Amino acid sequence: MSQILKLIALPISIILICLGIMTILGGHITPGGGFQGGAMIASGVILSVLVYGIGNSPIEFSHTYIEIFESIGALGFIALGLVGLFAGGFFLYNVGADIMNVVPSSIQTIFHYPDVTNAGIIPYLNIFVGLKVFVGLSAIVIAFAGFKKFIEEDVD
Repeated sequence: MSQILKLIALPISIILICLGIMTILGGHITPGGGFQGGAMIASGVILSVLVYGIGNSPIEFSHTYIEIFESIGALGFIALGLVGLFAGGFFLYNVGADIMNVVPSSIQTIFHYPDVTNAGIIPYLNIFVGLKVFVGLSAIVIAFAGFKKFIEEDVD
């Protein structure tokens, strides 16, 4: 890869990751959400891996890191689904703004914006879906990059 590409790849990767996080966090009130934001974050990681290579990338993931975050994404999604099951009677029921009734009603009335505070579990679902998509797409590219490196070493 050229020096110019190596110079601009990391800042662009960081910008893509930040835009992906913003898409996930605003997904309940704007177009986008967990899947789109997770794909954007993964694109930043993929850009870094493709430009710098699997061993020299400044954004590095170990197998353990990938396993842990993919498990957190899946278990969090299932846990929120079960919260809806027990609170509303079916899986992924949107239980409202205050899941465990921990926010005082005076604070709820101060910040009562229907699109933001009444989203219920949707923002949390976006976070877990984004985490799962980000790790899944990144793992595929990292596996292919590692496999290519393995094949090249095997041929030599």
